[in-house]
Amino acid sequence: MRLRQGWYALGMVAGLLGAGCEKQEPATVPMNVPATPAPTNTVPREGSAPTTTATPPVERVLDTGTPPTSASVDAGSVTTDAGGAVAADATWTLETLEKKRSEPPSVTMSSVRTGTHEGYDRTVFEFEGPRLPGYQVSYVKTPVQDCGSGDDVPVPGKAALQVRFTRAQAHNEQGQATVAQRTFKPALPSVLELARLCAAEGEVTWVLGTTRRAPFRVLELTNPTRLVLDVQH
Repeated sequence: MRLRQGWYALGMVAGLLGAGCEKQEPATVPMNVPATPAPTNTVPREGSAPTTTATPPVERVLDTGTPPTSASVDAGSVTTDAGGAVAADATWTLETLEKKRSEPPSVTMSSVRTGTHEGYDRTVFEFEGPRLPGYQVSYVKTPVQDCGSGDDVPVPGKAALQVRFTRAQAHNEQGQATVAQRTFKPALPSVLELARLCAAEGEVTWVLGTTRRAPFRVLELTNPTRLVLDVQH
């Protein structure tokens, strides 16, 4: 009996010594740190999938040099193509808008896309490089003509809004088209169809077939370089 009690006491002592030698593990640091949320009042660009973790680039609206007119309508707090900047001074008009630029060389158009927003439809002409070509935006008489063949180009709707870019091209140095599609049919509330009328000799011209002769506005955006054309519903 005494021998058994002795062994029991030795076992208790060994257990206490072992417990005192154990190392305490430090508290773990959680790795699932939440991503930085996107800024408020932003929307994805047309043609791009919306993201929830990445922060959209903040756009900058360049001064178009267009003075306010008596026919202008308050633009409100409308966000730009990719969200971020607000075109507070953009004016709606039915008059011809024109900005002349003659710096060489020609600027290459890289894409055309459309989308609809509350109260207006948007068409985006994107260009390579840091600057826009010259442009003229105006309603024109129908039918419109192809600049190469001279043939009439039918466009649906009751009005035709023409966008003419000068010192511009729609092909790369190898002669390959950068915007291969000549016609878009988005069938939006105001913009029914887009057709390319010209892409030669430093001129690129598109016409928008619209449901009516609606007020429009023009924005110049950067990063990437774009001309944005909005047409009211």
